[in-house]
Amino acid sequence: MTSLSDIHDEYDFLDGDDRYRLLIDLGKTLEPMPDALKTDATLVRGCSASVWVYPTVRDDGRLHFLADSNAAITKGIIALVLVSVQDAEPAAILATDVPAALAPFDLSKQLSSNRTQGIPNMIALIRETAARYAG
Repeated sequence: MTSLSDIHDEYDFLDGDDRYRLLIDLGKTLEPMPDALKTDATLVRGCSASVWVYPTVRDDGRLHFLADSNAAITKGIIALVLVSVQDAEPAAILATDVPAALAPFDLSKQLSSNRTQGIPNMIALIRETAARYAG
């Protein structure tokens, strides 16, 4: 998986429309999420588009998230969020300041408020999941 720093280096170099394309391409890299997992229980509340996040626990206790959205740019946003926490131990996820990690992207200036309003809810769901598994 590409690091947030590498993604930001490319993102920072691009203009508005190309940044949208980068986010859409990033969303395409998400592991496919089976439709059976796209339920009310995995739906992230407060997003303008439908976003589903489903956690799995690897044998070593690290959390791996499956995610999807019915909107291409929103799918890219959740992919960007996951880059900072994917396959990490629950305690490491809880210690990660995801908003700070995403701050260099300045998404609120690049995207409409409708697109960004659900990001805190995505992060909260991931943190709540990590807290459950951190025990």
